[in-house]
Amino acid sequence: MAQILTFLGKGGTGRTTMAIATAKYHASFGRRVLLASQGSGPEFSLLLGASVASEPTEIEPNLQAIQFYTPYMLEQGWEQVKSLEAKYLRTPFFKEVYGQELAVLPGMDSAFAINAVREYDASGKYDVIVYDGTGDRDTLRMLGIAEIAGWYLRRFRQVLEGSDIVRALSPFVQPVSSAVLNVDWSQTEFTPDQLDDLLGEGKQTLSNAKRIAAYLVTTEDPAAIAVAKYRWGEAQQIGLTVGGIVLNRRSFSETIAAEFAPLTLSAVPTKVGDDWQPIIENLPDFESVANAPKPMEIDLAAQTVRLFLPGFDKKQVKLIQSGPEVTVEAGEQRHNIFLPPALQGKSVKGAKFQNQYLTISF
Repeated sequence: MAQILTFLGKGGTGRTTMAIATAKYHASFGRRVLLASQGSGPEFSLLLGASVASEPTEIEPNLQAIQFYTPYMLEQGWEQVKSLEAKYLRTPFFKEVYGQELAVLPGMDSAFAINAVREYDASGKYDVIVYDGTGDRDTLRMLGIAEIAGWYLRRFRQVLEGSDIVRALSPFVQPVSSAVLNVDWSQTEFTPDQLDDLLGEGKQTLSNAKRIAAYLVTTEDPAAIAVAKYRWGEAQQIGLTVGGIVLNRRSFSETIAAEFAPLTLSAVPTKVGDDWQPIIENLPDFESVANAPKPMEIDLAAQTVRLFLPGFDKKQVKLIQSGPEVTVEAGEQRHNIFLPPALQGKSVKGAKFQNQYLTISF
C-alpha cells in the first residue's frame, strides 16, 4: 500500500508545482513514486518538462507520471457496459450513449481519477502516490464518498432492502460497477451489508494519516488564504488529515502562520527556470504528518466528542442526532459520527464551538 499525498487550495497558487516537487523529493530517497495529474491540458507536461501520457511514463529514476484523461478511462469499460444491456435489460438505453457524453456529468472527472488512484495504490507498484487533482470541493467530495454514502445507506437500509426497483436493478448494478468503477462483486451478492463494509474500509483508509494526507497551498493573496482555510475545514469534515500549509512564492510570514496555527507553515521560494532544488528543500516535513490536528477525538471518560473545524464559524455548523450516530454539517460537507457502544443511546446534552473546536457532550 502506498502513501497518498494531495494538495488543496485556490487555483493559481502553485498546487501542481508543489505536487511535482514532492514527487521528486520522495523519488530522491529511492521510493517508487507515481505522480498523477487530473486533466488533459498541456500545462502539466510543460511544467514537468517531459511528455506525459494516459499510462505511467518514467520521468526519472523511481518516478513515473501519468495524466488522467476521463473519456479514455471511461471508454476502457464502456464497451463492456453496452454489451451487457441485452442480458440485463429488456429496453436498451445505452445504444446511443457514448463514454464522452457520460464523462461530462458533474463530478465524473474526480470520480474516475480517484478510482484510478485507488487502483494504482492496490497494484503494489508504488510507495508514494502524489495526486495533483483539482484541489477543490469536487476532490473532497470524492474522497469523502464513503462518509456520504454510508450516511444514506444507514438511514435508508430498510427502504433499499425492500425496494422493487433495487431488486430489479441489482443484477445490472454488479457488472456495470465492475466495468466502469472496477469494483469486484464476483465473490458476493450485492447487499447493503457488503456495501457498508466496503464504505467502512474507505473511511478507515481516509482517516489514517500515514495512508493519505493533504497539504494546503496558498500565496499571500487574501482570497487564496481564505480558500485554503475553507478547504482545511472541509477536509477535516470528511476525516482527511491536513498535514501542513505551504506558503508559495515568498518568505516566511508570522501573520500567515498564525492564521493556520497549529499547522506548521513551510515557505517556498519562487521557482526559477528548471531548478527544483530550492523548492524541494523547503517542502513540509512529510514524516511529521502524524502530529497534525486529528479531525476527531472521542473521550469516553468525559463522554465527549471533539471535532476540529477550522475555517468555519458557529453559524455554519449544524448538529443532527439520528439513532446511534451524530451528524455534523459544516459548509458543504457532512461528518457522520458513529458513536462507540459506551455512548450509543445517549442524547446530546450540549455542544460548544470554541477556538475552531466543536465539543459535543453526552
